[in-house]
Parts: sequence; structure tokens; C-alpha cells
Amino acid sequence: MATIIKRKAKDGSTRYRVQIRVKKGGEVVHSESATFPTIKLAKEYERRRETELDQPGAIERMQYSGLTVRDVLQWYFDEYHEVSGFGESKMYHIKMMLNMEPLASTELVTLSTAHLVDHLKNRRKTVSASTANNDLVWLRVAFRTAKSHFPSYPISLQVIDDAAVIARKHKLVAKSAQRDRRPTAEELALLSDYFIRRDQGSSIPMHDIMWFAIHSARRQGEIVKLKWSDNNEEVQVGLVRDAKHPTKKVGNHRKFKYTNEAWEIIQRQPRNSEYIFPYYEKTISTAFTKACQLNGIEDLRFHDLRHEATSRLFEAGYSIVEVQQFTLHESWGVLKRYTNLRPENLELRA
Repeated sequence: MATIIKRKAKDGSTRYRVQIRVKKGGEVVHSESATFPTIKLAKEYERRRETELDQPGAIERMQYSGLTVRDVLQWYFDEYHEVSGFGESKMYHIKMMLNMEPLASTELVTLSTAHLVDHLKNRRKTVSASTANNDLVWLRVAFRTAKSHFPSYPISLQVIDDAAVIARKHKLVAKSAQRDRRPTAEELALLSDYFIRRDQGSSIPMHDIMWFAIHSARRQGEIVKLKWSDNNEEVQVGLVRDAKHPTKKVGNHRKFKYTNEAWEIIQRQPRNSEYIFPYYEKTISTAFTKACQLNGIEDLRFHDLRHEATSRLFEAGYSIVEVQQFTLHESWGVLKRYTNLRPENLELRA
């Protein structure tokens, strides 16, 4: 691995140059050299460096020194966020992870299970177990993808898997809890009154949007993408473009049935855009959150209106097959959890 070459310097003195090359698979994977005034110093350097380079992972540390977790996440984001069509939450989370220290600056060659567990312990001081779990989810996806492109990179999926086992055992991470929050009649009355007053001085008809969500079961992101041209006036059917799907992100266009109430709401919207509700999703979310805060309504999200809508469809007597034509849930199994019906509305049979 090492060769010592005796040479004459320009001043006539003797120098000893140590040349070290490390080969793997017939290729040189590391090369270095150093020059010394005596053969003794040259041999001491040769023995020390050979011992150091023989240590497990030493060559990788030399080759990939400076390559960090941030580098892998940034590469994954740059290469795949457009072609894969990252969802808003995934895009936001990965961008946030790029600045999570000290994890983001940790070099791949030194990344350990302890690093990840410590990261999760710190995260749990400010976020829920399900949010902390997303760190591992997206880190694993980025690492697995990068490893397929760069097999020689010191990327360890086992480190992430081991950290996940420890984190689950100590409840640092958990799957997202299924929400069953439904707004009460009193809460909806408060929001309706508030939005009626607010909408008089606003360009966004939040009162209509809120009730459209309840009567249509459309997600917030779907509402702002609905087009007039996609509606079939004769059969009261609309189209959700790029509908949410676990694997198919683009081109999953699906028709849905409007309820009579939802249809009435869109018919009174001004047709000054190709979109029925030509507003920013974030603006709607902010307006709804603010309305809840001002009216003392706790733990209610805009997405809960979809749950309310789905439950109302079941309470109206529609079957699972029929409800699916309104809500566009991918499976009946997923849809069953939305049937959080109010027992007080159940009429007893003789």
C-alpha cells in the first residue's frame, strides 16, 4: 500500500517521499503522499498511516469528509420535488429539516443512531410524536433514493431503522392519531355569523367556502382548483384534478357528485375566473384559523369540515358506495373511520 522513494532535493539534500495508495476492486480509492528529511521519519509515517487507514470506515471518512445530512436532503429535494410532485406538507417538512441543527450539519460518515435519537428528543420538546416521526419518514426516503443513485456514499439506512425502534419504544415518535373532531351546531353558528359580517369587506367569501366544504366534502386544496369548465350542468357533476392518491400524484382526475346544497353555492359565485373559487389555499386556511380563535373555538381545523361533510352524508342515509361518489375516498376501509355518526340522531325502530 505504501512506497518510500528516495530523492535529491535542489539543494543537494536527501528527501524521502512516502506514497500511499489504497485500492478496492482494482481501482485506486485513496491516494496521499508526504516528504521527510530522514528515512526514520518516513517509515514512522508509513506505519502510522497504514494502521489508521486499515481501521473500518477510514477510507470512507477520507473520501466523503464534509458530506452532510443536509447535502442528501437538498439533493433529494432538488432532484425530485418537481418530477414527483411533492405535496405541500412534504415540501414544507423537508425544507424545514434542511435547517434543523445539529442533525443537518452532521457528516454522513459519522451519523449514528445516537445522533438521530438525540435529534428526536429535542424535537419532542416542541412538536408531537407524529410530527417527529415525519423526520424519520422523509429522512429514510431521501437516504434510500440517494443510495440508489450513489451506491458508494456512506449512507446507512440501518442507522435510521435502529433509531426508529428506540424512538418508538420511548414514545418519541408515533403515527398520526386519527381525528374525529366535528364542529358543533353552536360553533358553526358562530362561524357563520362571523363570516357573514367579515365577508362584507372582504374579497374572499369565507361563508360560502366554509359551507361548500361541508356540503361537498372537498378538501381545501381541491376547492381552489375546481374549474367551471369541468362541471357537467346536466348531471351536477364536477371534476377534481390531481386528486389525492397514495402513489399517483399527477393526472389522477376524478369526477364527483355535487350535493344540491353545494351546487347552489357554486351557482351564486361570480364567473370572473376559470376557477370557481379563485383564491389562495393559504389565505383560506389563515382566515378560518383566525375566525376560530376570535370566536373561542378550540382544536377545529378546516379539514375537519370534510369529516363533517362525510358524516352528514351517512346520516342522510347514503350507503358507503354512494358516499364515495361524493367524497372520492380511495377505499371503503378508509371511509369507514369517517362514519362518526351522532347517536342522538338515530331513530329507534319499532
